[in-house]
Amino acid sequence: MFGLGKPRSKFGKWVDRMGLTQEEIARKAKVGRTTISNMCKDPKYTPRISTWVKVERALRSLGYSVKREDFFDV
Repeated sequence: MFGLGKPRSKFGKWVDRMGLTQEEIARKAKVGRTTISNMCKDPKYTPRISTWVKVERALRSLGYSVKREDFFDV
């Protein structure tokens, strides 16, 4: 079901490997689905710090320890 030939960023590949859905992350982080979609599909997209902090907190509440540097050029 995941990774059906879609272009993916490092973050998108990680999301697929962990079995998470973009909708689940967007809802938990209280950010738009389009934002999460851009983070997952565009390797050149870098979210704002405030957006990443929301996503990071959401992922940590789900039990994942992540750092921005692992996925995006900062």
